Amino acid sequence: MGAAQGRPRGAAAGRPGAEEGRARPRRVRVVRGRGAVNAPDGAGNAAGAPAGVGRWLRGRAPWPALLAALAVCGLDVARVMANPRAGMDNAVVVRAARALLDGGSPYADKRFLYLPGAVFAALPQTVVDDRVLFHAVPVVTALLVLVGVALSLRIFGIRADSRLAAAVTAGLGVFLPFHGLVHLGNWTVVSAVAFPVALLLILRERWCAAACVIGVAVALKPMLVPLYVLFVLARRWRALAWAVGIPVVVSVLAALAMPRPGLFFTRTLPFLLHGQDDYARPFDASWTTVLPRLGVPHLAALALAAAAAVGVLALARLRWRAGGPERMRLVECASLLMLAAFLVSRPSFLHYMLVVLPALVASVVERGSAARSVWFWLALLPQLIGVRWPYLEGAQRHAFKDIVMITGVAAVLAAQAWRTRSRAAGEVTVSGRVYSLRSGRDPVNHPDRSDCPGRADRSDRSETR
Repeated sequence: MGAAQGRPRGAAAGRPGAEEGRARPRRVRVVRGRGAVNAPDGAGNAAGAPAGVGRWLRGRAPWPALLAALAVCGLDVARVMANPRAGMDNAVVVRAARALLDGGSPYADKRFLYLPGAVFAALPQTVVDDRVLFHAVPVVTALLVLVGVALSLRIFGIRADSRLAAAVTAGLGVFLPFHGLVHLGNWTVVSAVAFPVALLLILRERWCAAACVIGVAVALKPMLVPLYVLFVLARRWRALAWAVGIPVVVSVLAALAMPRPGLFFTRTLPFLLHGQDDYARPFDASWTTVLPRLGVPHLAALALAAAAAVGVLALARLRWRAGGPERMRLVECASLLMLAAFLVSRPSFLHYMLVVLPALVASVVERGSAARSVWFWLALLPQLIGVRWPYLEGAQRHAFKDIVMITGVAAVLAAQAWRTRSRAAGEVTVSGRVYSLRSGRDPVNHPDRSDCPGRADRSDRSETR
């Protein structure tokens, strides 16, 4: 009876955590509206924690499976080297560098389409025998793609010897964009490595370092220019200045060191704006090129492509504001920005997708990611080697399969951005600051540890009412 008398009465008697059941004061968190990004310490949070298939994919693969995956990928590289025209895009850059050494203008060759900095980056290859380059370029290109894949996996904390890594490596061996990139030796591979490097740096709050990586990649080939919008969305103006300034300075200095640099504006740019020539145009998968081939008037195709690109950009902004797991948000937003350019830019080749696909595929370990949609994988299906599609085989019609891949992946990510739009409903922006009206304990954003020169570390401020 004594014990019974000392027992608290009421509905809360004996209930664990009864004291915590009292009404808590409503929390209003105030964070800077600069779009700070920081990866969670663990593998994920409640919305993006690995579970089921995600945990299994993160596990270490047996070494026979890893060797088999590398063998499949290596066999495709061997098939490329059996072609006498392997590495022809890299050969164009090397030819431009040799023309510079001979006192000529690199832009006298209409097929040299890169910025002036690429000429000087290719100078070391001029001392290498052509036969050595023929065998080395496909191998180096394939290795750089694998480096990009490993870095993309690191965004989500996945080991390079995981089951997912083995599956992706084997998948590359039967994936046409990989085959095409290795065959051409195209410098798109630089962007395929720089893209995940930049995202990893952003996740560590090193925005200026990420901007420098993007700037160097743009100085060689201006493919990552759409990522400039990411700095605008995050309001990282100093980092944006680095990303823009590096390629501008490199290009100006390189142009001053070569004869007749004006050919870039009078010869190269018009060639690009007109969609190159009849040799390259059938491979162009942009809407502005493919739709006229289907009978759509040119102006209508241009308007449709522009509208699609603007829509994707708007959804990229929506995805950025929606928040959620930071890794997934960053990858999907950056990929949307790149895909918006692929839809409207001329040219847009199938191997461009290797810039964004590794990171998107790596996001499959996160619950709710766009890569877990069956439509994402259906968009990639036409690009499998060995799967023949009636009326779409051959170089003249390959772009029809490519536009399905680019548009399909963009549509899946756009739908994902639209579904996650409600996450930003509990936030309001006043005087450049984001006010969250949620009552949860997890912060909306994390302290800013930007590495920009002259910027001191600052901490977010919170107040409880």
